[in-house]
Amino acid sequence: MKKLNGTEVLIDGRKYTICGVEGDEYLQKIASYINRKLTEFKKRESYQRMDMELRNIMLAINIADDYYKAKKRVQEFKSEGEQKDKQALDMKHEIIELQDKLKDMELKNGVMEASLEEAEKKIVELETKLNQRPKSRR
Repeated sequence: MKKLNGTEVLIDGRKYTICGVEGDEYLQKIASYINRKLTEFKKRESYQRMDMELRNIMLAINIADDYYKAKKRVQEFKSEGEQKDKQALDMKHEIIELQDKLKDMELKNGVMEASLEEAEKKIVELETKLNQRPKSRR
């Protein structure tokens, strides 16, 4: 079991000791986030007119909203990443297929070049025979 870490933080001008398994820096970030949210709410005139219980509920709702929106963004990024991984894998398969086709074409090209070379040799041979034949008189 992890050891609980207690850290003094300042939230809305009051000192609190909060505990968690996380380090001091993380717990301070949490307090800082809550202070930013409180500052954001205090700028609204309607917030100032609410009783303390309603203020706390509004703050909790807003923090929960931030949490679920961030969670949704993480899921979207994860889905995007998975989609890009799939595209990359598909591209790798396509590259392999194209490389195989290229090798096949290179082999066929080699065979055709050999056939062409043989045909050219045959042409030279036939031309040589033709030129060596005695010419008939007309």
